Amino acid sequence: MLRKIFLGTHLFFVCISCYAQSDSVKPADPVSDTTSKPSLSITGAVDAYYRYDFNDPIDKPYNSFTSFTKTQNSFALGMANVKFELQTKKTDVVADLGFGPREEEFAYNDKGISQAIKQLYVSYSPNSWLKLTAGTWATHLNYELADVFANRNYSMSYYFTYGPFSHTGIKADVATGKKTAFMIGVANATDYRLPPDGQINKKFLLAQFTYTPSENLQLLLNYVNGEAPDSSKSSISNVIITDKISSEFNIVYNGILANVKQWDGVKNMATKTWWGSALYFNYDPKSWFGLTLRSEYFNDDKQLNLYSALPSGGSVFSNTLSANLKVEGITFIPEFRFDHASTPIFAKHSGALTGNDASFIVAVVYKF
Repeated sequence: MLRKIFLGTHLFFVCISCYAQSDSVKPADPVSDTTSKPSLSITGAVDAYYRYDFNDPIDKPYNSFTSFTKTQNSFALGMANVKFELQTKKTDVVADLGFGPREEEFAYNDKGISQAIKQLYVSYSPNSWLKLTAGTWATHLNYELADVFANRNYSMSYYFTYGPFSHTGIKADVATGKKTAFMIGVANATDYRLPPDGQINKKFLLAQFTYTPSENLQLLLNYVNGEAPDSSKSSISNVIITDKISSEFNIVYNGILANVKQWDGVKNMATKTWWGSALYFNYDPKSWFGLTLRSEYFNDDKQLNLYSALPSGGSVFSNTLSANLKVEGITFIPEFRFDHASTPIFAKHSGALTGNDASFIVAVVYKF
């Protein structure tokens, strides 16, 4: 199977390269290419937050089963992020670095200085409709991103937490028209910059289809398939729909479905699934003020993620209301979150379990 994936991908890139060379567009003057000056941009952000859980748990993870906010009644650091981007007419080199607890959790498979690498890639565009990329980049499977400033809610969704974070490999982005585009690529197992010893032959196929019928509506269909280092096999499908209702209001839908064949030591078992579905209601009455309500349902009946260590599976319905108040590069995010689980998983101060949990976060983000 892997040989077929590699062969097909190799032939795909060869065909694209040949087509690019025969493109009717006149090649750029090599002299002007070598003398053109690259442009360098440096951007970044820092963030910190305070979180309080009204159940007042006394043990980790403090009723926070999603990424990056596993604290209680504490001030905490998020991430210091700096992104270097060097661009020429046809190339784009990105070094996106992060430091702090948020980055450590994002790059959980790495140690030492390599853990600071959030993204590191080189892109080459031989013409206007093709871009080839090699390196490490954030996954295309999620609407939410590890970058705080790219999200309107500060706490993360369940589907973000249990989906892949990043990919390391090669990919091609192809614009097939004014309304459509696609991406195809091959990468290491998700979230691995380097595969573990003895696992170098395990790769993942990546794909994305984009349809933009108008400037107010966009559809993304995303896909990842492959074999993980633990020999489990998975395929994850994701759909993201963005609809701009007006200049002040837009709605985003994000749905994800994962099919997993776990390894029992001898063979892959029957397929089990987990899935999630979320709606984002974004309202911006002022340039400096906005509100976002995220309403998410996450199902783990087969005990693959959230309920993996518990006697039975279940689901969670979560609602998060966040405000964004912007003042001179600073965004303040007061946030209230309420989670309801079908099975008691949240701890009270006494240690007893309950199915309901409410928490409050106030975060500050500075972007430059």
